[in-house]
Amino acid sequence: MTFTLPNAPIGYAWEATSEAVAARYGLPVESIARFDLNTVTQPPEIAERAVRSGRYEVPISEYPPSDYRRLVDAAAARYGCEPSELLVGAGADEILDLLGKAFIPPGGRAIVPTPSYAMFTVVTAQRGATVVAVPRRSAAEGFALDNPAIRAAAAATGGADLIWLCNPNNPTAQLEPEGSIERLLDDLAHDADAAGRPAPVVALDEAYAEFVDASLAGLRFRYPRLVIVRTLSKAYALAGLRVGFALARPDLIAAITPYRPPGSVSVVSLAAGEAVLLEDSVAPATVARIAVERERFAGWLTGAGWSVLPSRTNFLLVDFGTPDRAAAIAEGLLRRGLVPRTFPADHPLAAYLRLTVRDREQDDRLVAAARELG
Repeated sequence: MTFTLPNAPIGYAWEATSEAVAARYGLPVESIARFDLNTVTQPPEIAERAVRSGRYEVPISEYPPSDYRRLVDAAAARYGCEPSELLVGAGADEILDLLGKAFIPPGGRAIVPTPSYAMFTVVTAQRGATVVAVPRRSAAEGFALDNPAIRAAAAATGGADLIWLCNPNNPTAQLEPEGSIERLLDDLAHDADAAGRPAPVVALDEAYAEFVDASLAGLRFRYPRLVIVRTLSKAYALAGLRVGFALARPDLIAAITPYRPPGSVSVVSLAAGEAVLLEDSVAPATVARIAVERERFAGWLTGAGWSVLPSRTNFLLVDFGTPDRAAAIAEGLLRRGLVPRTFPADHPLAAYLRLTVRDREQDDRLVAAARELG
């Protein structure tokens, strides 16, 4: 994250581009391997066929249908909900932005359990709202949510407008303990009723839900102010096409819809998204392939002496003990054309690096580097 000017809104800064890394270290750009972006190396063939065919609902010279009807119907069938409970966005990040616009007023308050996805803080700060950072539990406790602390923060100073959650969590790669989020939602509803105020909206980012074959979307009936965020970027391997969804009860979807820009998802993305959602085998095949490679990759890194934490996602979190060592390892990897996800010095994970599970060839390059760097 970065501030461009003292009075400018907070923004998100990705790691250096492949071209910038190549230029800095004198490497061929084609040798750069991205271990920082949590993307999947092999897109589904069915999506590529949909793109190559050019048989879109409308030509690419026209705007997409304003209701994204066919994609919505395919997503509703896949996620087990009604079309009226879905809103399409240009990736999960646009959905997060829409949630901020719909539910966080300027001067409001949003709770971010930390560490978690950086865009939660970015979106909140861009709304001119207060970010209430609630530390997660320790690494030994799987970085689990601190429910009592979140509950206390939500009740303080007149309540919170929105609570950002992520399960499995990015960047810690862990699933919340069974029943934890359910209990938190029950407690939030109880506290709001007792205080005579609306319960906060809870945004639950499930970008990695397919990797654990579980979703908490059914909790929207128990906690009506729950919004589930889903994406086709991870298990469906379509990060470059930018397709995401908000899943919530119809009244919440209606509250978000006015903030959605027209036609932000292209007709090409609509065609590929519909194709993968209608095919039962796409996500399971990707998840199975990543799971096998994740265990192999983690095992080799552990054998090289690195401390790899358990993962339920398509990335690994590695503990290097100190920020200085993590920074030195990151520099060593960059010099070899391997780009890790790093964390700022003041971040709870400053002593860690996050590494995407790539394909075998790229992962083996990183393992070789780990052996050399120690």
